[in-house]
Amino acid sequence: MSISINAVKRDVKGTGASRRARRAGNVPGVVYGGGKDAVNLEMNHKELFLQFRHEAFHASILDLILDGKKESVLLRDYQMHPVRNTIQHIDFQRVSANEKIHVKVPFHFLHEDTAPGVKVGGGIVAHILTEAEVSCLPKDLPEFIEVDLAALEIGQSVHLSQITLPKGVEFVALGHDNDAAVAAIAKTRGGVSSDEAADATVAADAAAVSAADKAAE
Repeated sequence: MSISINAVKRDVKGTGASRRARRAGNVPGVVYGGGKDAVNLEMNHKELFLQFRHEAFHASILDLILDGKKESVLLRDYQMHPVRNTIQHIDFQRVSANEKIHVKVPFHFLHEDTAPGVKVGGGIVAHILTEAEVSCLPKDLPEFIEVDLAALEIGQSVHLSQITLPKGVEFVALGHDNDAAVAAIAKTRGGVSSDEAADATVAADAAAVSAADKAAE
């Protein structure tokens, strides 16, 4: 999925200039890195938000079109208005095709409803992690990582080392001997109460994190 962002240079700096940009329906921002000077930007909020709301925007190489020239960038930071849910400021980092990048990529969980621990055992799935940081070249960056729960039984968990990654992609945590738990299936006390399900989720989180700590020792 290719995502393009149209931007123009913003010559006027400061808080006042940023406020005027927002009142005009634009988003102030900056692009930096890649051995070049940082450049202040301005983007149309409506156009930007249509792209921003997609999951891929947050974990993909983006095409920044600045004054007619295209640069490959990553989203690095942003600030949202606490009430209006509008983008207040956004930061991009230039990327080089030959340099590895570190990016947090979301997990997509497969076969949650048909996992033996759920379908047969009546358990619930606890999502301990929803994303993880990976290291790879820009061309190898996945939009998401699939976590297959098809064989998971009650009391079992899936760890980073058990997840199949695309070629050229590595989990940063595993390089630091941290084989963190990603998901687990917990047994409920009857399986009908939402409160009980919540208690079981907390129990699964604690059990899986404990297992991850032991694996890292």
